Amino acid sequence: MSEVRIAAEPRTEFGKGGARRTRKAGKVPAVLYGHGQPPRHISLRAHDLLHAFKTDAGTNVLLRLELSDGTQLALPKDVQRHPIKGSFEHVDLVIIRQGERVTVEVPVTLVGIAESDTLVDQQLTAVSLQAAATDIPGSIELDVTGLKPGANISAGQLVIPAGTVLETDAGQVVVQGLAKPTAAQVDADLAGAEAAGGAEGEQAQAGASA
Repeated sequence: MSEVRIAAEPRTEFGKGGARRTRKAGKVPAVLYGHGQPPRHISLRAHDLLHAFKTDAGTNVLLRLELSDGTQLALPKDVQRHPIKGSFEHVDLVIIRQGERVTVEVPVTLVGIAESDTLVDQQLTAVSLQAAATDIPGSIELDVTGLKPGANISAGQLVIPAGTVLETDAGQVVVQGLAKPTAAQVDADLAGAEAAGGAEGEQAQAGASA
């Protein structure tokens, strides 16, 4: 994994008011900690952070923080975003040493086409992997070609990169094949929903008249 260099500035304002002013200035409040070091309150430019997260590694990107007293490797541990705007609210960063192994959540990306009568139900969108901090995979591809109704693929069947260790329970189902409903079943479900809706409407009218 390549590093992304990003400037980090010391942050002296704390609390909701200070964080709000930091974000208004186009920066993201962050805390850097780990390896017995006291937490450092810093801010990162929101534009730079967004650019870093657009790499193949996503939020598992390895950051080379440019601090006032040198540089420091760090990995995002917790990224908080605004529930509506999607903007970054706060980031926790953990200090990383060269050669260190970490446990991260890596997304599972589906490729291939299942059998024509199969609906693919992805029950697990990410798996937990232990990997070298400098070699975290951006995603794990899972080929669902030929998946049939009733079949499933577990975490232990995923093809993970050499040097990584699966931390997720190997027996946990990642995807399962479901039988596509027939046209008759779809029509029956729609008719049932319409009937139920009509009955609720009549009950509501009766309640309003009472």
